[in-house]
Amino acid sequence: MKEISVQELLDDRQEFLHLELLTGKTGLERKIIIADANRPGLALSGYMGYFLWERIQIIGITETGYLETLSPDKRVESLKRITAFELPCIIISKGLAAHPELVAICLERRIPLLRTGLDTTDFIHKLSSYIDNRLAPTTTVHGTLVDVYGLGLLYTGDSGIGKSECALDLVERGHRLVADDVVEIKKRGQSVLIGFGNKLLRHHMEIRGIGIIDLATIFGIRAVRMRKRIEVEVRLKRWSDDEDYERVGLDEKPTTILGVEIPLVTVPVVPGKNISVISEVIAMNQLLKVCGYRTPEEFNNRLLESMQKKFEAAKFEEDDLE
Repeated sequence: MKEISVQELLDDRQEFLHLELLTGKTGLERKIIIADANRPGLALSGYMGYFLWERIQIIGITETGYLETLSPDKRVESLKRITAFELPCIIISKGLAAHPELVAICLERRIPLLRTGLDTTDFIHKLSSYIDNRLAPTTTVHGTLVDVYGLGLLYTGDSGIGKSECALDLVERGHRLVADDVVEIKKRGQSVLIGFGNKLLRHHMEIRGIGIIDLATIFGIRAVRMRKRIEVEVRLKRWSDDEDYERVGLDEKPTTILGVEIPLVTVPVVPGKNISVISEVIAMNQLLKVCGYRTPEEFNNRLLESMQKKFEAAKFEEDDLE
């Protein structure tokens, strides 16, 4: 399971999230393992059922207002109730003042206490988005990722089969390279795969016989982009007479990356075959599918209609006894 520490959160996003540390460096090694935050209002009032203690606890104006209605002894009792768990940290929103009892208890139990000047809803959205990105499942694929007509095509296949050369031709035709050779993939949400390049190799490409080239320098900034959603995998395979390749398109075979299914198109490679033009057709065909138009099914329906008409005409002639 991936995790980040409270110290890493501060190092990466202290300025962006307007975070202020109220308890010194106490407990900054505590781990954050869930992106969602929790508002502990019910827990403060005494109901501990389903208390999500493993999440960052956000104390906003509602929780602060409730604590102010309590006597000092009841306030301490209420705060000790939620801090009895191994909380990652507690964050006070909207720049509200921290109750002295809360500061003392957090210091005693080594729970980081922070404050932000941001509105509660805005802060939770930004915080969860950052942590979700940091904790997202990731993998690395040997391939090439290109933005073709706004669609992310991930090229895979054996080394030397022509993935980089295909991407280079697509860039020359006006499309954009995201990553070559090493594609890092991150899962966002339940069904989105985001691909990006290694920081060291970003926008560089190895062409056999030439060496390493920088596409951003040669073609300009319009030829590259930092990241792109992966929507289709294009698998390049050397032609084999024994292989049964898809010819109609009715039998679609998906592939799975990080638990997310995306369409898989297998393209047999032979000398002289224009893979870049085929790639553009793959992208446009996928866009048509997204819009609800599926060419193989339309063709199949027209074929069945034609066969039905011929059958009806033949039956009419057979039944005509005159």
